[in-house]
Amino acid sequence: MQKTKLLDQVREVIRFKHLSLRTEEAYVYWIKQFILFHNKTHPQTMGEKEIRQYLSHLATDKNVAASTQNLALNAIMFLYKQVLRKDLGTLGEIEQAKKPKKLPTVFSQNEVLMILSAMEGTPQLVAGLLYGAGLRLMECLRLRVKDIDFERNQIIVRSGKGEKDRITLLPETMKEPLRKHLEWVKQLHQKDLEDGFGDTYLPPSLLRKHPRMAYEWPWQYVFPALERSNDPRSTRIGRHHFPELKIQMAVKQALASANIPKQGSPHSFRHSFATHLLEQGQTIRVVQQLLGHKDVRTTMIYTHVIQRPEAPVKSPLDTNISQSLTVLKSTYHRKQLPKPNRLMNPNP
Repeated sequence: MQKTKLLDQVREVIRFKHLSLRTEEAYVYWIKQFILFHNKTHPQTMGEKEIRQYLSHLATDKNVAASTQNLALNAIMFLYKQVLRKDLGTLGEIEQAKKPKKLPTVFSQNEVLMILSAMEGTPQLVAGLLYGAGLRLMECLRLRVKDIDFERNQIIVRSGKGEKDRITLLPETMKEPLRKHLEWVKQLHQKDLEDGFGDTYLPPSLLRKHPRMAYEWPWQYVFPALERSNDPRSTRIGRHHFPELKIQMAVKQALASANIPKQGSPHSFRHSFATHLLEQGQTIRVVQQLLGHKDVRTTMIYTHVIQRPEAPVKSPLDTNISQSLTVLKSTYHRKQLPKPNRLMNPNP
């Protein structure tokens, strides 16, 4: 029971600090593994020695990646600092594992169009925005209707990496397919309202002040899930955003269909966005701002180019407008509402 109570404390602190569900799941998992490795010894009686032993075990016995080892360390540090409030002594001096420097996978513009041609529906639209706007996958899936500015050709990324907002490009090529997609999403939202649902996830502080806002159209996800589901942190039945796993699978299948021999992923579209902008002559600083990188050295991994500050910023998706329009228009007239969900309204 002691272990269960401790993990419950971890969850409470994570939710109090409004960390994401993904962070909660990862931290709870690695804290549990740390405790199990030391034969269920309570962390209060352990310290730097045991932590170093566990990190060494991950690196030498489990051969985990540096990023995984760092995630485990962050989880354990959170446990001691934020939950147990225990003095770490020299624990804070533990260095994180160094990640190997690898060049990112980049698609050519022709490969991007081939991949998009092999996709359809929501995955195709999402992939188009990952490339056309340089978004991270979760940034794209968490977009709300109000974040798309069709008049200014802008997308507002809320609480991106590092909890920072930024503005990036809305490709001209994507505007018509997005408008048609949102018409379908609005019909889906209206049907949810008629069925007694229709509320979406909002940050707890905002939900307390404006509970009805969760039902309003501007706050709905641009890419909602096709089925309603239970919120794992509450009893609410609602419509979450489209699953990231389905996008990852769709990209993998499209790469195979297009016979592109690269180990690409949804994130490769973001790498391609940055690389192609630099090849157009955009400055490192401009690309840094669009990507939301805190340090320009992160952006420098793509390439070094001659700076041309006078060059207008144009999404790389728009450099082949006629071909892009043909690809992106091909599927959205066939959208239909999903079949009725099995989950029934608890309060008819």
